[in-house]
Amino acid sequence: MSAATAVPIRPLARGAVLKLWFGLLVLALAAAGLAWWGTRAMQRETTASGLQYRVIQPGEGPTITSADMVRLHYIGRLENGRVFDSSLGGPPVEMGTTGVIPGFGEALQLMQRGGRYRIWIPPSLGYAALGPVPAQAPFDADDTLVFDIQIADVARGGAAAQQMQQMQQLQQMMQQQGAGEGEGGNGSAGAPPGPAPEGGGR
Repeated sequence: MSAATAVPIRPLARGAVLKLWFGLLVLALAAAGLAWWGTRAMQRETTASGLQYRVIQPGEGPTITSADMVRLHYIGRLENGRVFDSSLGGPPVEMGTTGVIPGFGEALQLMQRGGRYRIWIPPSLGYAALGPVPAQAPFDADDTLVFDIQIADVARGGAAAQQMQQMQQLQQMMQQQGAGEGEGGNGSAGAPPGPAPEGGGR
């Protein structure tokens, strides 16, 4: 063995090894934190029902409830990006959280005025939940539907007021029908219009 290769390599002190491992751990955690920070805008939240959503822009004020009416814009897409419905180009659509597909109504009750969300509605919370999907529909029953929703305005308690107005209108119609059936003695009042009798009756 030559003198050049016989010089021993000085071993690392035990404390230096621990510091090295600690430094590597800190670097790994920092890299994971940066990766999460960089992808946080792409992350989705999932509710107990299976609805997924991403907050694009938080709203302000109280969260929408089932008693409220909202005015909103939306774009409906399939997961492949194909648009099947949109309210853009017209005035905001007015609706409540009921009378819509379950996933859409649930998503509205996560939002606030001015909020923008992207939601992913699984088939169990989509149109398939309402019954068979028509053959001419632009999607299948097992498609996940993706909506971009922007809340323009919220009318607090507006749904209850609308229901009350609808009930009053229904009562008025029933009263008018009842009054119409009571008029005249020949039983023809309130009958649907039809063709005039032949012969003219002159």
